[in-house]
Amino acid sequence: MQSYHVDENGFYGEFGGAYIPEMLYPNVEELRTSYLEIMYSEDFQEEFRNLLRDYVGRPTPLYYAKRLSERFGCKIYLKREDLCHTGAHKVNNTIGQILLAKKLGKKRIIAETGAGQHGVATATVCALMGLPCVVYMGEVDIARQAPNVARMKMLGAEVRAAVSGSRTLKDATNEAIRDWINNPVDTHYIIGSVVGPHPYPDMVARFQAVISEEIQLQLEEAEGRPAPDYLIACVGGGSNAAGTYYHYLDQPEVGIIAVEAAGKGIDTGASAATSALGKVGVIHASKTLLMQTQDGQITEPYSISAGLDYPGVGPMHANLYTSGRAEFISITDDEAMLAGRQLAELEGIIPAIETSHAFAVLEKRPFKPEEVVVINLSGRGDKDLQTYIDYFKLT
Repeated sequence: MQSYHVDENGFYGEFGGAYIPEMLYPNVEELRTSYLEIMYSEDFQEEFRNLLRDYVGRPTPLYYAKRLSERFGCKIYLKREDLCHTGAHKVNNTIGQILLAKKLGKKRIIAETGAGQHGVATATVCALMGLPCVVYMGEVDIARQAPNVARMKMLGAEVRAAVSGSRTLKDATNEAIRDWINNPVDTHYIIGSVVGPHPYPDMVARFQAVISEEIQLQLEEAEGRPAPDYLIACVGGGSNAAGTYYHYLDQPEVGIIAVEAAGKGIDTGASAATSALGKVGVIHASKTLLMQTQDGQITEPYSISAGLDYPGVGPMHANLYTSGRAEFISITDDEAMLAGRQLAELEGIIPAIETSHAFAVLEKRPFKPEEVVVINLSGRGDKDLQTYIDYFKLT
């Protein structure tokens, strides 16, 4: 049977690998040869699980959304990653990676961030563990995610602006990789999504897999079965989605729906819908689907959401798309914003705009009354309140 997990060479089908400059080879090779042994050692697992429970607040609830279910005529459960410490799923991965970095003897942490949630989660665990932290963030994102920038600085991190290109997530990642090349010995790069050279996509997916691990147990209790009919998650790089799908990847009876940002529309030139617009290419040391011009130059992505405007997608998701295992749906800014407001008014939960894209699928795709649909509510909307205020003219 075909598996949708990574193979021994770091590939998901044709996607993945480690296309790295020679300067980074020792770092990446050190990770590749040691990550599984460290991650699954007894002492690592004990410390990781204890921190997830006592510091992050796991397990997060699987909440039956009664009014939303009535509105859309099916059984909708929300996996409440917005209730994690720091307000999103990102901290599951940063806890794991900082423990890994300490085992490897690293003394300094760098990260990239778009919406700022991964930056906050990285700054949080660096404060927890007493390690210096530098977060790279696009200049555009620094302006539109000011609350998260303030949180990072409050936590003791240095926030460095990326001022090249579109000055968003792609460019912040470029700057972080440059830093890592210049500081290869003492620095660990905590990548925030299932992107980058192998073993990062697999490593991040495994840390985030606590999400689907919990869904199995919680659905068994709520519905008498561990598997839903459908899983829905938003996808930029795709870490919350990878964590949601992980334990169900090789169960073909479970439908997987990945939701991308169409921005102002797929054909407008202002979009981040990689599945619709991407071609095979290499970005940030991984072979994947990538928005690019005829001569291979990266196309600047756009989304109202700072966490989804990435020109590529993680190799796991590229394989899920090309193999047909997952259904990819593109959602515009307007559709996402309306879905976010609807969730607030029906369930009293204001989601991150990234997450709102996942909820917009409910308007586009019908489900049957008996079908169980689990949506990853990947982050809360505090950081996006100004965008909501401006969009809906709430002042």
